[in-house]
Amino acid sequence: MENCLFCKIVQGEIPCEKVLEDSDFLAFKDINPKARVHVLVVPRKHVSSLNELEAATAKEGGASPEVDGQALLDFVVRVARASGIEESGYRAIVNVGPHGGQEVPHLHFHVLGGEDLGDLR
Repeated sequence: MENCLFCKIVQGEIPCEKVLEDSDFLAFKDINPKARVHVLVVPRKHVSSLNELEAATAKEGGASPEVDGQALLDFVVRVARASGIEESGYRAIVNVGPHGGQEVPHLHFHVLGGEDLGDLR
């Protein structure tokens, strides 16, 4: 998507501090962290929100899905492992829509940890 902040990061137009990447997903440090560890996980292909993931995951006519939902969840776990928070615990948060707090209209997980998160929301 042309004016999408995360698409520009994925394409390398805007720099980021990468944590992990593969051919389908990119994880990078949040520039305004809410916890000691705060990583954003985005699919490389543009999906506006979690509400759109089912359509992006659906295989039509045997075609590969644009974004594999299970692979995305597996990648989130790999990010937690790479960030050293897999064992101590973490939160994986997805905000959906304006009332859900989604600020960038590109599906993304917030992976937070590295400390006791308590009531952090």
